[in-house]
Amino acid sequence: MNRSRTVSITVEKKTGDAFDAILQLPSKMMPDAKIASDGWWSFTGPHGKSKLKFNENRSLGLLNHQYVDEESSWTVPMRVISNGDFSEVVITFNKPEELTDEQFDKRMTEIGDMVTSMKHIIESEF
Repeated sequence: MNRSRTVSITVEKKTGDAFDAILQLPSKMMPDAKIASDGWWSFTGPHGKSKLKFNENRSLGLLNHQYVDEESSWTVPMRVISNGDFSEVVITFNKPEELTDEQFDKRMTEIGDMVTSMKHIIESEF
């Protein structure tokens, strides 16, 4: 069985607003992010050339995505769950086979910092 880690954050935004803000995160977090006609975002990430594509379903709160960089490829389940005037964002990271346990642990530290930035950006949108 592969390792995984689930991260959950509460954001001070209603679900629809949080959902929309997350879809725009690449352009807010990576200065060189560009989206192609096929839905793939491309940008320079912490591990070189990177790309990301959402496979979203707004009515179900699904923001699953593919993330690929020069070292690894990730399939990331992501949910936005309503909680009154707030939303819970739940993201599960499954360790890609090409990463060692040490590399995965390092990535989880990096992702923790990214999630903190993501929360601030989502809450400042709209």
